[in-house]
Amino acid sequence: MLSNHLQNGIEAPKLAWSRLPNSDEAENDVFGLRQKGDEGAGVESLDYEVIENYAYWEEQAQRGRLYVGYYVAVKWFFALLIGIGTGLAAVFINISVENFAGWKFALTFAIIQKSYLAGFVVYILINLVLVFSSVYIVTQFAPAAAGSGIPEIKGYLNGVDIHGVLLFRTLIGKIFGSIGSVGGGLALGKEGPLVHTGACIASLLGQGGSTKYHLRSRWLQIFNSDRDRRDLVTCGCAAGVSAAFRAPVGGVLFALEEVTSWWRSQLMWRVFFTSAIVAVVVRTAMGWCKSGKCGHFGSGGFIIWDLSDGQEDYSFEEFLPMAVIGVIGGLLGALFNQLTFYIAHWRRNYLHKKGNRVKIIEACLISLITSIISFGLPLLRKCSQCPEADPDSGIECPRPPGMYGNYVDFYCSKDKEYNDLATIFFNTQDDAIRNLFSAKTIHEYSAQSLLTFLFMFYTLAVVTFGTAVPAGQFVPGIMIGSTYGRLVGMFVVNFYKKLNIEEGTYALLGAASFLGGSMRMTVSLCVIMVEITNNLKLLPLIMLVLLISKAVGDAFNEGLYEEQSRLRNIPQLESKPKYQMRKMTAKEACGKRVISFPRVVKVADLVSILRSNMHNGFPVIDHSRNGETLVIGLMLRSHLLVLLQSKVDFQHSPLPCDPRESRSIRHTLSEFVKPATSKGLSIHDIYLSSDDLEMYIDLAPFLNPSPYLVPEDMSLTKVYNLFRQLGLRHIFVVPRPSRVIGLITRKDLLIEENEDSASMELQSTSVRAQHRDRRKGRWIGDMERPLLTGLLS
Repeated sequence: MLSNHLQNGIEAPKLAWSRLPNSDEAENDVFGLRQKGDEGAGVESLDYEVIENYAYWEEQAQRGRLYVGYYVAVKWFFALLIGIGTGLAAVFINISVENFAGWKFALTFAIIQKSYLAGFVVYILINLVLVFSSVYIVTQFAPAAAGSGIPEIKGYLNGVDIHGVLLFRTLIGKIFGSIGSVGGGLALGKEGPLVHTGACIASLLGQGGSTKYHLRSRWLQIFNSDRDRRDLVTCGCAAGVSAAFRAPVGGVLFALEEVTSWWRSQLMWRVFFTSAIVAVVVRTAMGWCKSGKCGHFGSGGFIIWDLSDGQEDYSFEEFLPMAVIGVIGGLLGALFNQLTFYIAHWRRNYLHKKGNRVKIIEACLISLITSIISFGLPLLRKCSQCPEADPDSGIECPRPPGMYGNYVDFYCSKDKEYNDLATIFFNTQDDAIRNLFSAKTIHEYSAQSLLTFLFMFYTLAVVTFGTAVPAGQFVPGIMIGSTYGRLVGMFVVNFYKKLNIEEGTYALLGAASFLGGSMRMTVSLCVIMVEITNNLKLLPLIMLVLLISKAVGDAFNEGLYEEQSRLRNIPQLESKPKYQMRKMTAKEACGKRVISFPRVVKVADLVSILRSNMHNGFPVIDHSRNGETLVIGLMLRSHLLVLLQSKVDFQHSPLPCDPRESRSIRHTLSEFVKPATSKGLSIHDIYLSSDDLEMYIDLAPFLNPSPYLVPEDMSLTKVYNLFRQLGLRHIFVVPRPSRVIGLITRKDLLIEENEDSASMELQSTSVRAQHRDRRKGRWIGDMERPLLTGLLS
């Protein structure tokens, strides 16, 4: 009992709302993230709440008005660095992929002029080497670099910390792994990994670099909270989309619609600024590469399929086939999500548990199958006669040997013939999409070739997604959608017999419909499609097919990223609570037991509790003079580990420390910061002698004295909304308070500045005087905070 040592500084009204029931009256859950089996072992919640302890207020007291301006300026400077870094990473990835693909196709085309068998062998070997390099980097160096990374980043921005997702080695693995997997011709894209790359760059800048690889700068270590790092990662996600599609506005909307769970107007400005910087970097790189300094890098390096010279108008009767495209996109997109979920589940639970060697063999086997199909199927296709030359189109038929684009000459015995299946199969994905979108190329493809490609590429995309390589799904989705969209366009051209109908326009709508049916994005995807096609006239049609495909897909399952998050057991809080929560209360949702600490705790007891469980938050309790239990705050596990490691706060006495000594805090906020997406300090890393275990720690100066509280009978729906909107990690469930000491309304929160900007006045007259009195003593050295002063006086 420490009640004899408590002073009168604790206010009586606080006693009412800060009480917790004893364990025999009502048992509550431990505070921390619930983990699901083995999959959740590497998952932890983030701390977005500001912990207003003594270390926080001492640091705030040392910061003047000049520091506030410096803090804001650094945020904008970091946004600039994120844009430049992500843009340069995208340039490097695109130039590397285009050069590897260019060398591969140029060498293959040169060899097949003499022997198709030798060209086939060389083509397979080059793809195998590139894919092997990708899967080897991922399995041996950066396991977190596998996949697109968007579900993990979405979970991070939702408040879930997944170990390893934003580390420096993950960034390196993502960049070089994407070059190998995409350059190796697999049915996947580099756009999703670019989003992950931007997030990694932002996170590394936010924490000042990488400690493990000694790439750390002290002047970059400005942001010490998960809240600030979350904003930087949001900028990185938008920068990744902007770099991948050259769509800065689409990148901002993608971050807003798809990945982030918290949004503010100030963040909107910085995200927009970052995306604009990326666009400038990419444009500058493309201008530099036009001089021929980038090797095989050409117009296909950065995705932009210009349809400005395509279909200029559309009639009312075309809306029906366009709606059909939306329905097809919703059905095929939902089927794709379900198939990838089942196959990825089988991989995760059976195949990949056999070790890294199996992952490498699997990726190489898929590469071999993909190469055989992409090279072999065009050999079985009969060549078609070139159409009459149109000097205005600027398209040559057939292409000279060694070139790839429209009208590819592949295994054709006669002059003026081309292989339509090789035009889309034996090509880079960017150029294949450009060919499918191209205008003034009616009857370039036969329905048989398009159906063959649709079936084979859809199957390859389903099988490839989930292998141990960096893999995006944007470009494969565009490939699949543009194929059946072009098929519908061929039907419309033959049925309506109008000269102004372009098959490429329907290919674009098909691409939008499949992405909408698979990823379930609307606004951001609509803007991205408009930006990459440079045709604003198609905006209403893209909106139509997106709405239809999303509605159809939602009838069957969730979006691709939501399904993958569920597969990975990432416990995201969606925007809306479940319907069952309306009938549940906070008390019913709690667990069975509360693990708490007294204000002054013995080191041996502290170590024992930390070793016996993995909870991340603990209530700290004390007792008033009348013996009633009083909750004085919340103590985080990470902060306890810092105190145990430093040992400077150990004391021999089990009594509360002298308030005058406690005001001189021996720690700064930076000491309590955990590196992003890393395991941080563990209780097993700390050595304590037998003498240390007999010491005591007073937790009052380091705890969060004002955690969020909810009454036990509050509906779980309101608790859910409070938890998600504020980005909380812990909420105390307490009994109903016995008193009300005041009521805050909107006018009590409105603050106006006088002519003297240093003085602030509250609008409410009832609290103005209290505010003035409090302002006088707020920033003085003794830090007279109401609750903490009561605890330590």
